[in-house]
Amino acid sequence: MKKIAAEPDRMPPVRLLLGLAALFLLTAPLGACKRVPDDNDLRAETARAYPPASRPVSELAGNQWSTETARDKRGEAEEIMKAAGLEPGMTVADIGAGEGYYTVRLAEKVGAEGRVLAQDIDEGAINRLAERVTRESLDNVSIKLGAPDDPRLPENSFDRIFLVHMYHEVREPYAFLSRLRPALLDKNGAGEVIVVDVNHDVAQHGIPPKQLFCEFEAAGYELVGFMERPELGGYFARFRANGPAILPENIVPCPYQRVSE
Repeated sequence: MKKIAAEPDRMPPVRLLLGLAALFLLTAPLGACKRVPDDNDLRAETARAYPPASRPVSELAGNQWSTETARDKRGEAEEIMKAAGLEPGMTVADIGAGEGYYTVRLAEKVGAEGRVLAQDIDEGAINRLAERVTRESLDNVSIKLGAPDDPRLPENSFDRIFLVHMYHEVREPYAFLSRLRPALLDKNGAGEVIVVDVNHDVAQHGIPPKQLFCEFEAAGYELVGFMERPELGGYFARFRANGPAILPENIVPCPYQRVSE
């Protein structure tokens, strides 16, 4: 009988490979399968009841106050406080206070009978501002650390809340604005939120007014004043609470509107 030579090694049949792959998947430990995080996973848990922002968010800017002299030369703070109707004896909040450019000027404006609460989410900036407040003996100023989606302000407390060149950095606008609203004084609807920002796309550290108006309206505010003030570094807007608070599930998020639209 003729002897058959041994055949060289061959690759396993495709059917066998598929079977082995299926067996591996069935026997692999469950921990080896990781769920891909969705957008909601990347948000703070405390904000997830609210709609996410439809727009991008600016990176946090620096908190240096080396330009205070230049800002004073163009009368920025004085003009903004006048337009906001700020008077001695008022209680105000400075959100995103940074190194305190507005804080110290608000404190002087409201006087000894008034109060200023300076808030920021940057703990380093808050510590430096606390040192400045002590150094300049600003007895009518308090300091508070906030959260990105919650300013953590006491309810029914403020005649004016200032958001100066910071709103475009708010990552959770609907949670933030909804939690800001109760802090406004409720007497005759007099409490107002004052926004100073720039008509730039968010990536350029600004926010188009249409986007601003829509987000505030969605969170239960009404616009009561607006003016373009490029010589003061942007535009100025005033908002008041309008009607009852809006539940998170009833907030209709705004489409993203660019400057060119």
